Amino acid sequence: MNSGTSPIININKLDFTWATRDPFLFCVHHRDQYPAGEAYLGPPATALKGRNIGQDFTLKDGWRMYHGDRVPGFPAHPHRGFETVTIVLNGYVDHSDSHGASGRYGEGDVQWMTAGSGLQHAEMFPLLNQDTPNTGELFQVWLNLPEKNKMVDPFYKMLWSEDIPTHKANGAHVRIIAGTFQGLTPPPPAPDSWARDPENEVSIWIITLEPNANWVLPATHPGLNRSLYFYQGSDITIAGKDIGVSHSLDLKPEAEVDFKNGKEEACLLLLQAKPIGEPVAQYGPFVMNRRVELEQAFSDYQKTQFGGWPWSRNDPVHGPKKRRFARFADGSEEIPS
Repeated sequence: MNSGTSPIININKLDFTWATRDPFLFCVHHRDQYPAGEAYLGPPATALKGRNIGQDFTLKDGWRMYHGDRVPGFPAHPHRGFETVTIVLNGYVDHSDSHGASGRYGEGDVQWMTAGSGLQHAEMFPLLNQDTPNTGELFQVWLNLPEKNKMVDPFYKMLWSEDIPTHKANGAHVRIIAGTFQGLTPPPPAPDSWARDPENEVSIWIITLEPNANWVLPATHPGLNRSLYFYQGSDITIAGKDIGVSHSLDLKPEAEVDFKNGKEEACLLLLQAKPIGEPVAQYGPFVMNRRVELEQAFSDYQKTQFGGWPWSRNDPVHGPKKRRFARFADGSEEIPS
């Protein structure tokens, strides 16, 4: 669309993966209505019939196995040169990595993981309810690293649900994963992240609008990339334009934006930041600045496996109890307050 004087630059239909703008590389929204789990924390074997196991991305009976063959999720795989920000709305994720770190997080928690110079990790979705269905819903956002931080040491930290602030006003609930809103700031991101410097104004917010809510997204500084993803609801009017669910909008950052919600609760994700402005060379799980660096990443992974894999399976899960924790490579452990 021609934006003219509108704060909306363009509107796009959402696919399975969502288009993002610098410094964001990628965003995906997983929502799966899993059945009750078996003792091994996966769905019944009978429910796997007819699925493309190992590459099950087709929604069937309300859920997918992704790359898992026993437990849904993403068994061991490598990354280099960027960060993953995993926001779990419902259900749980079991983390294991090539440095021996592990953890379980969910029900509102966020994992901020810097792949840096290279890391293997597994992200499995254990079905902990064995008598009732398991709902899994999460976002994974890929955030680029500037060239000077591409090869930093891998690192991960937890933003526990209890520590993430939400601003509530005028029928809007703004959950602040990164950035500052109305004086509220979440725990800091990973230390080498582009989001660590406040001047880069990285914001990741989940906005929930009550039925019939009227709300205004404040203006911010020119030069930022600001994108909004309407992923749940029915009808909403943004800057005077009727927007259907499963659409994204790129917005002018220097303009405030009016929202008028319809009769159902509406949920939106906002990604906003100063662009890094460097060349991006990406292939699969590696994101560098130049093709030769991608070739080096593949070579390094083949030689070192980024530290190997200290787990007996490529899809580890961490037991049937609903216990959230983070265990780091140095042996220290953290649990929510």
